[in-house]
Amino acid sequence: MSEVLTGKEMLEKLSYSKKNVFEEASADTIKAIYDYAEGYMKYLDIAKTEREATREAIAMAEKRGYTEYKFGDALKAGDKRYFNNNGKSVVFFNVGKDNISEEGIRILAAHIDSPRIDLKQIPLYEDSGMAFLKTHYYGGVKKYQWTALPLALHGVMVKADGEVVNVCIGEDDSDPVFYINDLLPHLGRKQAQEPLGTAISGETLNILVGGLPYADPEVDEKIKLSVLSLLYDKYGVTEEDFLSAELSLVPATKARDIGFDRALIGSYGHDDRVCAYPALTALLDSEKTERSVMVVLADKEEIGSVGMTGMQSDVLVDLIVMISNSLGADPIVVRSKSKCLSADVTAAYDPNFADVYEKRNSAIMSCGTCMSKFTGAGGKSNTNDASAEYVGFVRRLFKEEGVIWQTAELGKVDAGGGGTVAMYIANHNIETVDLGVPVISMHSPFEVVSKADVYSTYKAFVAFIK
Repeated sequence: MSEVLTGKEMLEKLSYSKKNVFEEASADTIKAIYDYAEGYMKYLDIAKTEREATREAIAMAEKRGYTEYKFGDALKAGDKRYFNNNGKSVVFFNVGKDNISEEGIRILAAHIDSPRIDLKQIPLYEDSGMAFLKTHYYGGVKKYQWTALPLALHGVMVKADGEVVNVCIGEDDSDPVFYINDLLPHLGRKQAQEPLGTAISGETLNILVGGLPYADPEVDEKIKLSVLSLLYDKYGVTEEDFLSAELSLVPATKARDIGFDRALIGSYGHDDRVCAYPALTALLDSEKTERSVMVVLADKEEIGSVGMTGMQSDVLVDLIVMISNSLGADPIVVRSKSKCLSADVTAAYDPNFADVYEKRNSAIMSCGTCMSKFTGAGGKSNTNDASAEYVGFVRRLFKEEGVIWQTAELGKVDAGGGGTVAMYIANHNIETVDLGVPVISMHSPFEVVSKADVYSTYKAFVAFIK
C-alpha cells in the first residue's frame, strides 16, 4: 500500500530549502564553530600578504611533522611534505598508502593573495610639505574604499648584495601607519558627481609617509631625505633598493567579531584566506587518511593566476608527476583519477543591494559552505562548469558526512561575474568544482563572513579528503 501524505508532508519531502547551520547545530557544535573561528582570526592577523600566509602555513605544518620537499627528493607512502614555491605559494601533500592509480589524489586548491595597494619601483617623492609613495593597485579594488584609511606597509626589499630585508610597519600599536589622502567634501562637489569607478583615479592613490624636513638647509628635498634617512637607519636600505622590492599597503586593522552575538567576522583578506585556512587545517587534522592528499595555496589569483607562483604554472602537474613516479604510477592516469575542490569564496546575498542578486540562486549567510557549479561572466565565459556527475559525487559525500552546504552563482546573469582557479586545474583533466565561504563586501578593505560558514567549509574539506 502506497504511503499517503498530506500536501504539507509531500512538499517537505519533495522540495528543497537551505538550512541555517546555527539552527541545525547542537550547543557543542556551536562552541566548536566559535572556537575554530578564534584560530582563523589569529591567522588572518598574521598572514596579510601571500608571503606571510606562506610562512605561517609552513610553520603550522612543520609543527605537525611536515618537512620541505625539493624536486628530485625520493618519496614514499606515509610522507608528509611541502613544496615552498619562492616564498609566495606553497603545496602540502601526504603520500597515501592507497593505490594512487585507482584513487588518484584529493586536491584542495585555494589562493592566498588579496587585493591591495602595491608600490611602484621608483615610488618616493616630495610635494608641498609632504612625502609620498607612488602606487599601482593590485587586483579588483574599488579605489575610493582605500582613501582616508590607516594602512600598514608589508613586504621585502632586496639589496644590491642580495640580502632580503623584511618590512612590516603599522601592525604594532607603537608603529606609525600610512594614509591615502581624500578630498574634503567642501571642495568635492565635482568629485561627488563622478561615477564611483572614476572619482578616484589610480594615479592619486599616493601614500602619505612623512612631513618632517631633514635638518640641513643645503638639501632641496628635505622631507624625502628625512624618510630615506629613517629607512636607512632601520633597514639599511637606500632609494635604489626600491627597484628590487615587493612592498604592499594593506589595512592596519585586526580581525574582529561583528554583531552583538559575535556570529560574524570582519577582516581584511577573507578572500581567499577564509578558504586557505580551512583547507590547511583540514589536512593537518586528517593525518590518518590512507589516500594521497594535496593542498595548494597559490598566489596571483587576483590578477589571473599567472607567473611561477600562480595556478597556471606547471608546479601542480610537476608535483603529481614526482609523486606518481615515486609510487610507480603513470602520472597521466593519476591525474585522470584525481578530484579537486577549488576552494574560493563567493558573494553572499546582501539585501541592501538586492537588485544585482537572484536570490533563489544566491549564497545565504550562515547556510553553510557554498558550491558554485560554474562561475565566469555572462554566458559562462572563463569558467569551469563542473559536470553533473561530479556535483552528484560531492553531494553524496557531504550527505554521508553530515555537511550542511548550499549552492550559488555570483549575482544575476548579466550583472557581472568572477573567476577562480578551477578552470586551470580542470584543464589538467582533473575533476574540479568550486566550494567556499560566502562573503559580504568582497574585495573591500574589511570583508565579512559567518563563523558558521567558515566551520562548515572546514568540515566539508575534512569530508572530502577523509
